[in-house]
Amino acid sequence: MRRISLDINRLIRYNKDMNLGNILETATVISAILSILLILLQQRGASLGAGFGANGELYTTRRGLDKSLFNATIIFVLIFVLSILGLLLIPE
Repeated sequence: MRRISLDINRLIRYNKDMNLGNILETATVISAILSILLILLQQRGASLGAGFGANGELYTTRRGLDKSLFNATIIFVLIFVLSILGLLLIPE
């Protein structure tokens, strides 16, 4: 019985340390890293000929994995922006 009560006390102390500011800071860092990775994974719209002056504009629809990466990028960027706004609004 004593060991269970010690574990509960440890959990209570841990929960006091894990406040909203820490959660938002963690969400900011994780969403920033994932946003960067997702942006780098997306395909570029311009071909090699566009670098030499050719018209590289071609409208294509996003399908499959490309569309999923695009939507995930938007979600993680929104999480990043909202967590920064949350950090600005909560008192220290």
